[in-house]
Amino acid sequence: MKNMTFKKITSQRLFLPIFCLALVLLVNIVTTPNFFAIEVRNGVLYGYLIDIINRASELVILAVGMTLVVSSSAGTDISVGAIMAVSAAVCCNLLTGGERAATAYANPLILGFMAALIVGAAIGCFNGFLVAKLNIQPMVATLIMFTAGRGIAQLITDGQITYVRVDSYRTLGASLPGFPVPTPFIVAVVVVALTSLLLKKTALGMYIQSVGINKRASQLVGIKSVMIIFLTYAYCGLCSGLSGLIASSRIYSADANNIGLNMELDAILAVAIGGNSLGGGKFSLAGSIIGAYTIQALTTTLYAMHVSSDQVPVYKAIVVVIIVALQSPGFARWRKSLAQKKELGAAGKEAA
Repeated sequence: MKNMTFKKITSQRLFLPIFCLALVLLVNIVTTPNFFAIEVRNGVLYGYLIDIINRASELVILAVGMTLVVSSSAGTDISVGAIMAVSAAVCCNLLTGGERAATAYANPLILGFMAALIVGAAIGCFNGFLVAKLNIQPMVATLIMFTAGRGIAQLITDGQITYVRVDSYRTLGASLPGFPVPTPFIVAVVVVALTSLLLKKTALGMYIQSVGINKRASQLVGIKSVMIIFLTYAYCGLCSGLSGLIASSRIYSADANNIGLNMELDAILAVAIGGNSLGGGKFSLAGSIIGAYTIQALTTTLYAMHVSSDQVPVYKAIVVVIIVALQSPGFARWRKSLAQKKELGAAGKEAA
């Protein structure tokens, strides 16, 4: 009976992603005893765990968009980091009126935010057109903006870091007055909640999975595959624009060289660690979110262990490879064969 219960638990789709996240966190019981301590300073929550949910917010939002892109097109959008940089540049350039720095808004804050989101969605639409309509391989199509995006951001900011030295601009990347939870976490929760509702309360989630499994068959039953793929890329661009705003707000500036740098890789890894197939089809939004928090938890853990920033990518890569290998179909087959051999051995002993 216990064996059956264990099998039922381990066969759940989210078991391995949750197990990997828990394992990363539990390592800190030995390495960093105060890792789970949370305190309140000036009405705001502080601690390693708070830092994880805060710093992972941009990645969570990117992972939501990337999950839909991967599911519908069986490809990845490698331009999300560059879109973040472009969106941040557009926002800061509008708010400073084209100046390198400003202590007051040249245009309304909402205008800067809306422009950044529109630009992000527009770039996503461009990627979606190349993939859905022109049938260009997703990685090749998004490589265009991956290459050109930061150059565009540099052109917008005249190659300079553009500073918005206004306290209200920092709110999106910090915390709301009198509210203890970081604002980026709240934004991430809202994005996840709205996306989940959209996918569950409408047929969109089913359409995305259907197109990802078999685009031609989906067209034959009346699903507009081209439009579905186009919309997922547009939404991924919108998510990237929002992540760019949060990243810019954290440093109250537009740094075209560093905002969103290598975030596309982490977003793809979050989808993979969440147990989603990069070959398209069925997806788990919850799995991708857990994957995003796992990556950030790993990064925070390494810094808590006083690993230098130069060495972090090495350790991070090793752990990520192990996590992905544990969730691979090959490992699952090997584990299943071991279990079958064990059952056969037990049955043979009973027969003897």
